[in-house]
Amino acid sequence: MTKAQLIERLAKDMGVTKKQASLGLQSFMDAIKQVMKKGDELTLPKFGRFYVKKTKARIGRNPATGEEIKIPAKRRPAFRPGKELKDALK
Repeated sequence: MTKAQLIERLAKDMGVTKKQASLGLQSFMDAIKQVMKKGDELTLPKFGRFYVKKTKARIGRNPATGEEIKIPAKRRPAFRPGKELKDALK
């Protein structure tokens, strides 16, 4: 499903225009970004949890040359599905 298809589905289900559905979806995505940018998490009961996962700095290897390289620590977005979402996929 594409973003446009999701917007169309939201508009139909909520009985609003596609523009209103698009604004609502964009607002939701912006809220997730803002929460995660601060390092917090967003929990949607029965659906899942959006959070920031931290990776440690480490030494890796360039596969082409075999040379050791430093891989810096970083933060990356992560999602853990809730029980109801997991059960829906069985």
